Amino acid sequence: MTTRPEIKSPPFPADTVAIAGAETGVLRIDLDALVNNWRALARRVALAECGAVVKADAYGLGVARVVPALAAAGCQTFFVATPREAGEVRALDGRARIFVLDGLFPGAADDILAAAAIPCLASLAEVEDWAAHARRIGARLACALHVDSGLHRLGLPLDEVRRLAARPALLESLDVVLVMSHLAAADDPADPANAAQLAAFTQLRRLLPGAPASLAASDGLMLGPDFHFDLVRPGYALYGGQAFRGARAPVSPVVSLYARVLQVRDVEPGGAVGYSASWRAPRASRIATLAVGYADGLGRAASAPTGAPGGSVIIHGARLPIVGRVSMDLITVDVTDCPVPVARGDVAEVIGPTLTLEAAGADARTIGYEVLTRLGRRMPRVYVGGSA
Repeated sequence: MTTRPEIKSPPFPADTVAIAGAETGVLRIDLDALVNNWRALARRVALAECGAVVKADAYGLGVARVVPALAAAGCQTFFVATPREAGEVRALDGRARIFVLDGLFPGAADDILAAAAIPCLASLAEVEDWAAHARRIGARLACALHVDSGLHRLGLPLDEVRRLAARPALLESLDVVLVMSHLAAADDPADPANAAQLAAFTQLRRLLPGAPASLAASDGLMLGPDFHFDLVRPGYALYGGQAFRGARAPVSPVVSLYARVLQVRDVEPGGAVGYSASWRAPRASRIATLAVGYADGLGRAASAPTGAPGGSVIIHGARLPIVGRVSMDLITVDVTDCPVPVARGDVAEVIGPTLTLEAAGADARTIGYEVLTRLGRRMPRVYVGGSA
């Protein structure tokens, strides 16, 4: 029997202990890192304004804490997806500009106005509807015009932009405060689609009323000054994401997920671990069971059947493989090769400074964006820094 060395087990971060002490895991959100990321991106774009995309509850990290922290740092423009999200941001910041990226759909006008938000109009029909609403209430209403420069998702296509340009009276009741588009392949600086969309956006702008322009989100702002225009709108990068395949964005991790080891057991060669006996020990193995699963945002695709790669965690500084199925509440990890024996009560880094969002996404055969936005609500959230 091996005697475990007398060492202190990896603790939860000191600034989370008050909450994490009685919990099986903790999600740590660093508001100082968030603010520093926004400031670093703002410096990178120099003359352009740096806004912030806070849709989907600030990418899952909590809009109620993220928006005040960014506003206190000087961010004045926020982007959301829906009118309801706009209302949530407006309740947190009475002075901010708030753009609704999903545009104007039937029945949404009153909610957009109640939030004092600005719809990103993505079709001629939306422009007509917003102009008609402006005439009905006798007010000149702000809007953004979202043009399609090649993503072929939302946005006014070239033919509709030309038709709109031929109807200047339609815009008389509207205040066009932004012309915007979205890049399809900005994560890859070598993709020719970037230059093609830049050229298309420049052409489309010439047909529309003079207004500030926005093309770049997190990856687009890394493509260089030609893509910055008047306003950039980072989202994923604010939260520490590094999707750009060129130079690293000047950002640091914001979110860390930690989970406790509940039990460690010996498994004989050939012993099955987890549901469906999908993994069998190729040798005498030490298997740790951790209190984290797909209910906490760890994708089931991080499961590892025998002979197949899967996800991993960090324990005692070692990267150790998940084996068997990721279940709702638990994962099993092969800790046989950990240089320090693993014991009940030890703490694993599931996402964090060592195991990044991108690594966690690759392990789960997805992208870091999905990992970030799927983090569950069961783990207690500890906000540190900022006004926490």
